[in-house]
Amino acid sequence: MSHDATTAPEAAARKLSGRRRREIVAVLLFSGGPIFESSIPLSVFGIDRQDAGVPRYRLLVCSGEDGPLRTTGGLELTAPHGLEAISRAGTVVVPAWRSITSPPPEEALDALRRAHEEGARIVGLCTGAFVLAAAGLLDGRPATTHWMYAPTLAKRYPSVHVDPRELFVDDGDVLTSAGTAAGIDLCLHIVRTDHGNEAAGALARRLVVPPRRSGGQERYLDRSLPEEIGADPLAEVVAWALEHLHEQFDVETLAARAYMSRRTFDRRFRSLTGSAPLQWLITQRVLQAQRLLETSDYSVDEVAGRCGFRSPVALRGHFRRQLGSSPAAYRAAYRARRPQQSEGRPEKPDRPVELTGVPGGEGAPVPAQSRRTAAANALGPPAASMPTGHSGLPGPRTAS
Repeated sequence: MSHDATTAPEAAARKLSGRRRREIVAVLLFSGGPIFESSIPLSVFGIDRQDAGVPRYRLLVCSGEDGPLRTTGGLELTAPHGLEAISRAGTVVVPAWRSITSPPPEEALDALRRAHEEGARIVGLCTGAFVLAAAGLLDGRPATTHWMYAPTLAKRYPSVHVDPRELFVDDGDVLTSAGTAAGIDLCLHIVRTDHGNEAAGALARRLVVPPRRSGGQERYLDRSLPEEIGADPLAEVVAWALEHLHEQFDVETLAARAYMSRRTFDRRFRSLTGSAPLQWLITQRVLQAQRLLETSDYSVDEVAGRCGFRSPVALRGHFRRQLGSSPAAYRAAYRARRPQQSEGRPEKPDRPVELTGVPGGEGAPVPAQSRRTAAANALGPPAASMPTGHSGLPGPRTAS
């Protein structure tokens, strides 16, 4: 699923200035960046595939800081160009940033701002969105990044409208993508925008990837929330919600437990996680339904009840929207991939599955400090320790 906002009139009307050329793509590399993400725009825009019907781009690989650049596995790279070469590019791609907790070099940010002011299209793949945000290019705009880092992006840059569901977001002159493979999706989208479906399809065949993927990041979402919430009073409420997913309660219940109005709770929850509490709650119920479908013989109706859905119809609707299949089809596919789990192994006892990382599972009394620790542990690794590259909570739906 992509958010395509190319209808923005000011974006469509912008013209390149100076020496910039539309066919020139500059890729901005930094030391410490992952090599996979870095290689995606190099492969898409840097290889001559005119024999396959793909129009040729001119690639400029630029160093965003003094080299040599060290990347995944200790490899050292030497970029043939520096920041000055960006002044010729009609498109500038930042494929990754080494750390979501440290600021990018100011010289690189200045070069990106100047490129944008002069009409260049600016692209951030995966954690490259953090560089665009640091340059102020995402202020007031929709954007995405890897679902695991979306809460951090939303918290650090509150003026950015982060949507963790999307594979990529096209806001006309500024584009962002989710992690790794979604960078290929966005690069194909750029080729499609520049040269049409036939060229993008020919390139996709060469890369042996789908020309256009359906769906978004929902199917990959974890139950994670940023580590910072562990020290916040809302951690108690989040821990309680995870322990009581088998019960029917709504966001008003959570707001009351936090001693907040619904409006204040929504704002506070979103500021911490980048996600709306209602969609977070729905996502957790769907994840719990996945676990029960994988580990028990409960009927779909029983699973719906044990995950707090008011009806099996509600479960089926949310399950299909997030995972692209019905609960029954998901269970069948899961067991087809893992036949040993359904042959010769007894099913788990007829009781709800204990929540990973939440002591006592369902209904057991848990000390307050244990609940707070469980919320911090079960809801995500520390942001500083995450590999470069969540909230899985849908915002407004967008068209692909």
